Amino acid sequence: MRAFDLQVDFFLPVWRRLIVVLVCVMWSVFEFVMLAPFWGLVFGVIGVYALWQFFFDGWPESESGRRKPD
Repeated sequence: MRAFDLQVDFFLPVWRRLIVVLVCVMWSVFEFVMLAPFWGLVFGVIGVYALWQFFFDGWPESESGRRKPD
């Protein structure tokens, strides 16, 4: 799915990936605390998806590991 592909050059620095995941997870916690479970779930799922894409789905560390464009 090209629309949800987070493995782009902008996210090569690890700190950017961490910030995105942490912001999504913290926003999810905030929404649950404010008694908005729908939005908490939405941001929680986005955070988990970003975590998976950034750290567990074979992030390309070099040009040889980079995915081929669709």
